Amino acid sequence: MKTIDAQRITDTVAELCIRANHFLTPDMEQALQGAAGEEKSPVGCTVLSQLQENLKIAGEDMIPICQDTGMAVVFLEIGQDVHIEGGDLTEAVNAGVRKGYVDGYLRKSVVSDPLLRENTKDNTPAILHTEIVSGDQIRITVAPKGFGSENMSRIFMLKPADGIEGVKEAILTAVRDAGPNACPPMVVGVGIGGTFEKCALLAKQALTRDLTQRSKLPHIAALEEEMLSRINRLGIGPAGLGGTTTALAVNINTYPTHIAGLPVAVNICCHVNRHAVAIL
Repeated sequence: MKTIDAQRITDTVAELCIRANHFLTPDMEQALQGAAGEEKSPVGCTVLSQLQENLKIAGEDMIPICQDTGMAVVFLEIGQDVHIEGGDLTEAVNAGVRKGYVDGYLRKSVVSDPLLRENTKDNTPAILHTEIVSGDQIRITVAPKGFGSENMSRIFMLKPADGIEGVKEAILTAVRDAGPNACPPMVVGVGIGGTFEKCALLAKQALTRDLTQRSKLPHIAALEEEMLSRINRLGIGPAGLGGTTTALAVNINTYPTHIAGLPVAVNICCHVNRHAVAIL
């Protein structure tokens, strides 16, 4: 049994909040650079160049890569041979978000009640997803999600008879409706299967997958490639100003589902697709 102090979780979450809001992951940097080299529209090329300049300035001056520093979404994969001591797990995560957003001078965007709209002033609480896995480690993924893109996300409760063509049309519909509002070039996370809430979680998790890795399922990997091509033919382009780069990747996760259903969720993320990972 491995023992991990709750304070380590707090400190790690705080560091990941700051890192994710200032630096892209290597796969995202690679995808943006590739897009800049392949974009056919002059305006699109200019936008992609400006985005890369923004990232350079953010890293050098330690200012956020986007003014919307997001609502903190935290994924915890907790080994079943781990014992957490010294505090409550949920509070440890929220303390880390609080520390990261206050000490890192990141914008606080969370309101305590969805109708009364009073700001919590420290960006807590986080959205916390926990999973018990084998082993004696904790894998922490912090994915700050801005709401320009989050507001463009969709869930479709399709019928089994809609089949793969229905899934394709659902993805295209979500992206078309998002248009410029999701700050393209976007990353499109898709969840297929499970239930109403499970497919949404699958889509959110898909956004954190390395963009260079396709699904291990051949038919889903082929679907990812097809949908990326079709999305990039929509002409929305960087910043919605037209072009051949509307999306950098389409990542699809699947899960078994009921004989009577075909749930599909599309969780869109903007061109920064922020997330950072640490293992304790």
